[in-house]
Amino acid sequence: MKNSKQGIHNVTRRTLLAASGAALAAPALSRVSFAQDKKVIRISTPAANAEWQAKGLMKFKELVEAAAPSLEVQVHLNATLFDQGTEIAAMQRGNLEVGMISPQDVASYIPEYSVFTAGYLLRDAAHMHKVFGDSDVGKEYRGRVSKEMDVTILGSQYLGTRHVILRKAKDVKTPADLAGLKLRVPGSDTWQFLGSALGANPTPIAFDEVYLALSTGTVDGLENPIGDMLAAKFYEVSEQLVLTAHMVAPLFFAMSNSFWDGLTDEEKKAVSDAVAAQSTLVDEGTLATEAEGTSLLESNGLKVTTPDLEAFRKHVQGVYLESDYAKEWPAGLIDRINAL
Repeated sequence: MKNSKQGIHNVTRRTLLAASGAALAAPALSRVSFAQDKKVIRISTPAANAEWQAKGLMKFKELVEAAAPSLEVQVHLNATLFDQGTEIAAMQRGNLEVGMISPQDVASYIPEYSVFTAGYLLRDAAHMHKVFGDSDVGKEYRGRVSKEMDVTILGSQYLGTRHVILRKAKDVKTPADLAGLKLRVPGSDTWQFLGSALGANPTPIAFDEVYLALSTGTVDGLENPIGDMLAAKFYEVSEQLVLTAHMVAPLFFAMSNSFWDGLTDEEKKAVSDAVAAQSTLVDEGTLATEAEGTSLLESNGLKVTTPDLEAFRKHVQGVYLESDYAKEWPAGLIDRINAL
């Protein structure tokens, strides 16, 4: 009888535990179910945490999740989700919702748009936004990108004006002075062409490997905006900043068409508003960093020099105009860009 009672007691205890466990699990299961019901926006970028681009994306996450509870934003920094340059293909496959892409990325899909990758094309941040904003040029650009690449450009931001930074100090006045130097560039053909146009030997290396490449001498330098140089602490492994100002660099906030089309009107508004806010944050932060950037780099031991900018401009533009790229450029497009 004792054993029978003990058995009944054990069964009852197990039943109670199971029931209480189920009760405790119910809210958790509910939370999981609720989370699974959310539309997840995965963003991939090679940017490091200290960069304005990364700060802008965290602002985007904050604003979107506050305005649209049905959306969840996951920001993946340091190319931990997808390597730089592979984001578009990932969006097309449905493996990524948002990629931060460049005109160089676009040109690899639409060759005649290599015109937007030419050195000394855009004058400043304001000109950049006129070109890629609501101008006829910008609308045409976004339309073709959506149709031919299956991604929607929701906004542009000013990534900075690009200059050359060197591991070892050197007297640089003209592109000829960069001859033979291994200059780190991203992997695409258009980036490598830019490195060649500057007079250097372009060497494609992933951004997260640049610091080590500079410290070991794998490369002799790179071309990047001042903000990136500060955020990545390249001044620790370099000696000189050459203010070539060879490119005003835009970055596009691009979303896969299938995901964008699947959003409600309310969700689209929340996303669009957040894109505009993060773009403003990045622009203002980048411009402020550039305003004090040269003195900050100098205070960290870098020698800052200005080359013969007209010699660089004339040489770089000449190389582009004589290239196979220029043969594909739409007639009159440069004039339309210059007129904005």
